Order: sequence, then C-alpha cells, then structure tokens
Amino acid sequence: MGMAVPGAIAAKLVHPDRRVVAVTGDGGFLMNSQELETALRLETPFVVLVFNDQSYGLIRWKQMLQFGRPAFVDFKNPDIVKYAESFGANGYRIESTDQLAPALRNALDSNKVSIIDCPVDVSENLLLTQRLCTLTMPTEFYS
Repeated sequence: MGMAVPGAIAAKLVHPDRRVVAVTGDGGFLMNSQELETALRLETPFVVLVFNDQSYGLIRWKQMLQFGRPAFVDFKNPDIVKYAESFGANGYRIESTDQLAPALRNALDSNKVSIIDCPVDVSENLLLTQRLCTLTMPTEFYS
C-alpha cells in the first residue's frame, strides 16, 4: 500500500519511452502522494488512476470477514483534482463511467503527470473482491 506513485516514477525512469499508468486506492495514494513533487521535478510523466471510496477498502473487507464490523477505516479526502493541480500536475474527476476512457486518453496524451479521481462504491469493491477470491483462493480465505 502506498507504492503506486513511487513505483510509477521508477517505472518511468527505467522505461522513459513507455506510457505508465499507476492504479491505486485513495488511501494508498495519499500515503505517498507527496512524491508528485519528485515526479514533476524529474520530469517523469505518468498517470495515476485513484479509485476513491474514502476508505481503506481492503482493510474494511478483512475486518468484516474477521470481526463482522469495520473499525477506523473511513476518512475524508482532500479535493484530489485541486491537490494534483497544486503540484503542477493535471487533475481529472470522473463523474460517470463514460468519462473514464476519454480522461485516461487525455491524461496519457498530455505527456504530463496526471491524476484521475475516480469515485467508486465501497460496497461494490467488497462484492467484486469476494467474487474474485472465489475464483483464485481456497474457501477459508474469503468465507
């Protein structure tokens, strides 16, 4: 958790000719988002797609499985678009699913550090994770 932005910087430094997209949750993004300054200073353009559920969603899922209730996993985010822009990066906000592909295309074409704030429904995250686990893990991990 928290390695998406530093990882994207490293990927871009190793492969400057490739387009880099980091995908992360909002909690992980905020853990090391200050590294946007490093990315801009080093001129390593990439895109960060932030799944924003205002929660540590995977921690919530594990808590629900183990304890039947979440504890201290919800939080309020800053305005991620304004936050990105305060560093000099591009900021995009997704309001509907049909906006995601164009925003991603624009961000990649900008050749600049870009952050896409994509709200997600935490309850859908949990359902998707459970469905994926049934395909890949033994039953004791998800039931």
